[in-house]
Amino acid sequence: MANLNNELAKERNRAAAERTLMAWIRTCLSLISFGFGLDKIIGAINSSRFDRSAHAGLSVRLVSMGFILVGILAMAAATRQHLRTLKLIRRDDFLYADQRSISTLTAIALTLIGVVAFALLVIGSPLG
Repeated sequence: MANLNNELAKERNRAAAERTLMAWIRTCLSLISFGFGLDKIIGAINSSRFDRSAHAGLSVRLVSMGFILVGILAMAAATRQHLRTLKLIRRDDFLYADQRSISTLTAIALTLIGVVAFALLVIGSPLG
């Protein structure tokens, strides 16, 4: 009976890992889509202007690239963590292993992007 309980607990943990990965997929897709959409919207606005400078919208492009890069890196980290979790769950001597928080790292990266975007707005972008 204990073996069945152990296998059911493993299945619950595996299902929880799947839900966590799906949440990361949604989050990363949102980050990538936001970065891409922001760049395209600003690009369309800039292309409709008569005064087209070479650096117009470069600061927005950098911020957009930051969102896309954070989305890609977070997805890679979440996938790696998911595969490691599944490998640990398969073991009979499964022990909880403290892992770095992808959420915290993503929050720090987004905070840095926000600080850069705010600074570019306040000081006026030297890039465009």
